[in-house]
Amino acid sequence: MDEYFRQYGVIAIFASLAVAIPVGMFLISWLLSLVKVRPNNPSEVKSSIYECGFETIDTRWNTFNFRYYSIALLFVIFDVEVIFLFPWAANYGILTPKFGLYILAEMGVFIGILLLGWVYAWKKGSLEWS
Repeated sequence: MDEYFRQYGVIAIFASLAVAIPVGMFLISWLLSLVKVRPNNPSEVKSSIYECGFETIDTRWNTFNFRYYSIALLFVIFDVEVIFLFPWAANYGILTPKFGLYILAEMGVFIGILLLGWVYAWKKGSLEWS
């Protein structure tokens, strides 16, 4: 039981450091601003919106086109599915003598469901830009 708590002691130390370091940085910055070591020079340039070196176009947030969101969401879904394929491909040679046909059939079903989802998104027009 003592070994169990010792293993999680490292995680507790890591979590406490993950909280203490940013809090300490904020406290040091705040204290330095009270002592006037850190300069406080607010200006219009510092509070303006930064757009990668270009002049700012507008002062408000612009609307976001939904087509970008749907394409990004489809990319994330299919990208995560490819992540599930990688361990199977990496271990297929090791597992082939014992479970070869079963694993191949299982991944065939998985890829089939993945292809059905892709065809469904294609037929619904989710991949069309116009």
